[in-house]
Amino acid sequence: MQLGVIGLGRMGRIVVDRVLDAGHDVVAFDIDEDAVADAADEGADPADSIADVADQLGDDKRIWLMVPAGDPVDAALDELEPHLSEDDVVVDGGNSNFHDSVRRAESTPAAYLDCGTSGGPAGAELGFSLMVGGPEWAYDELVPVFDAVATGPDGHDRMGPAGSGHYVKMVHNGVEYALMQAYGEGFELLAEGRYDLDLEAVARTWNNGAVIRSWLLELCEEAFREEGTDLGDVDDHVAGGSTGTWTVQEALEQEVPLPLIYQSLAERFGSRADDGRFSRRLANRLRYGFGRHEVARREE
Repeated sequence: MQLGVIGLGRMGRIVVDRVLDAGHDVVAFDIDEDAVADAADEGADPADSIADVADQLGDDKRIWLMVPAGDPVDAALDELEPHLSEDDVVVDGGNSNFHDSVRRAESTPAAYLDCGTSGGPAGAELGFSLMVGGPEWAYDELVPVFDAVATGPDGHDRMGPAGSGHYVKMVHNGVEYALMQAYGEGFELLAEGRYDLDLEAVARTWNNGAVIRSWLLELCEEAFREEGTDLGDVDDHVAGGSTGTWTVQEALEQEVPLPLIYQSLAERFGSRADDGRFSRRLANRLRYGFGRHEVARREE
């Protein structure tokens, strides 16, 4: 299969590399010429514009967008629109709001697949978890690519119609917020409690057979190993919050109580105040662990 990839940041480049490794052809474009050159060095066919991507793909285009959510997605679609037909497929692999995905699916000439993507930079080795919404025929057409980008056939599925992929990813992120908050609070009590504990040892022990073992707990262990039990100079400012906000807004509209997710979102916003909570500092460091997001650090 030949796939066009637009957007060669951390996640987009992983898509390119995994698709190439699976034996497929890739046409790659980014506004950063160096990123395009690097992808070409690994075997991708370089493109100098979005229109050039479309031209190189020919008929029955299969295009994966991995650009920042919001206006950049609409801008890329505007440039693609004159080159698309109903036989083409466009995948939006970013963290778009599901309402935007529904709108884009209705207005885009091609079949539109909203693809919630989880796994962060670790997906370079392991593959992503992909939650896909949109027409079933378009999903089936892209299965070989999804197999390559995901952890394998079990790492992706069609969630339902347009918007459902990003909807499921939105809720996934809300759950992620709550899990991070729970780990943060537990380790804060251990850090401030009556025993002088090695928190790396605690996390390592929990990760071997305990009920609460998980990848996030492995990242807690990594954080304590690399930063120390007191997390060193890691700040308590926890960035992000858009997908959690969308989750809470949807819960309010559907009248579904989500107290844990709501509270974890409130704690994230509260971290912008200067009170130095340990749980927020750990959440800050965990975001680096799974997504290589920049770690905010306290000034000396």
